[in-house]
Amino acid sequence: MIPAPVPENEEGRMKALHALNILDTKPEPQFDEITKRAIKMFDVPISTITIIDNNREWFKSQQGLKETEAPRNISFCGHALTKKDIYIVEDTLENEIFKDNPHVKNGGIRFYAGKSLYDERSRLPVGVFCIKDYKPRKMNVVETSQFLELAAEAEKRINEGAV
Repeated sequence: MIPAPVPENEEGRMKALHALNILDTKPEPQFDEITKRAIKMFDVPISTITIIDNNREWFKSQQGLKETEAPRNISFCGHALTKKDIYIVEDTLENEIFKDNPHVKNGGIRFYAGKSLYDERSRLPVGVFCIKDYKPRKMNVVETSQFLELAAEAEKRINEGAV
């Protein structure tokens, strides 16, 4: 397993994240609506709006998971955070980064798609919108477009509450 990388401007990213005042807040319907739509739209068991803190990924919204956070170093979203475009892993068992990840070996995750969510003021990534599946899959052009629309909506919601 390759641990999730730390972005180059981690100090600035953390300042931007804390300025949003979203970390460890209560669940909110406007976020849950997005992840619920993703579950139905893509027929996947898991969708999250994930905020990436120093050492953990914290779920502002999660469908299909009981946990509300997980270690950052083993997170799929920790990898997606450093990508500008959509990050897709069609089959985790065929991917050198994830094939021996605990979420794959013990949790059975085989597919992942994630898109970084940015703080609009600093333009630094603070989180990730994602979907996960227990079976490998591919996303077509229409699905990719729909996924990016939901990610944009999640990003807008994150920034709406900023002071």
